Amino acid sequence: MATPIGNLADLTLRAIHVLGLVDAVACEDTRVSAVLLRHLGLDKPLLALHRHNEAQASSQVLQRLQQGQRVACISDAGTPAVSDPGALLVAQVAAAGHRVLPVPGASSALAALSVCGDTHGAFAFVGFLPASGAARAAALRALAENDATQVLFEAPHRIEKLAQELAAALPERRLTLCRELTKQFETVHTLRAADLPAWLAADPQRQRGEFVLVLHAAPQAAPGDGLPPEALRTLRLLLRELPLKQAVGLAAELGAGPRNALYQAALQMQAADPT
Repeated sequence: MATPIGNLADLTLRAIHVLGLVDAVACEDTRVSAVLLRHLGLDKPLLALHRHNEAQASSQVLQRLQQGQRVACISDAGTPAVSDPGALLVAQVAAAGHRVLPVPGASSALAALSVCGDTHGAFAFVGFLPASGAARAAALRALAENDATQVLFEAPHRIEKLAQELAAALPERRLTLCRELTKQFETVHTLRAADLPAWLAADPQRQRGEFVLVLHAAPQAAPGDGLPPEALRTLRLLLRELPLKQAVGLAAELGAGPRNALYQAALQMQAADPT
């Protein structure tokens, strides 16, 4: 079940209804969840289920389910099992034959995507990068090699390090930094990755809070990048009268450019103007 990522008003009516019905709540931090339940005027047994005890806590949840009880699973903020504990519990509950129902709600990843202005529909959810070592280096290489929109999470004590790494790995890629989404000091700022370290350093307040970073999709090359304008004009005229392969072959024979480059340009021209 999704819980608010900051503003308690973002808790859905359905989530409030479900929390009122369940017999117990499995939660990442009982202290945080107790505040939420008190806000709703609810008093429910709280079962601690975090990354260090999820296997053991999942067994306790299964025992309750076998007794016919209903149990909600929540994290401190957002949706369980998305960069938070909960996936192991879901897998074990489903394997035991019990029904698992999603109760959607506020999402920091989708909230950040909605205000970043990236027009590409597809995106990859990355979450937190590995903390260090070869795994982190490999993750950074993967980010740089992926032209799609990508969503990252970062904690305040690591944001400077991540900013330096992104600036080095893909300096010209645009990114949108979202800090403290839905909270009092919410910040949304778009800039080049190369400019992020200096922007953070300009104000210590900018390094506080929880971060979602949207790495924008890499700019798409214009049709025929690298080919002279006259070659593109020739290819475009031929495509009006001939099938693609014939147009490319004739353009290459006329000396308009390398066949592979002409072929890629022709494909992009057709995609841009399918008529």
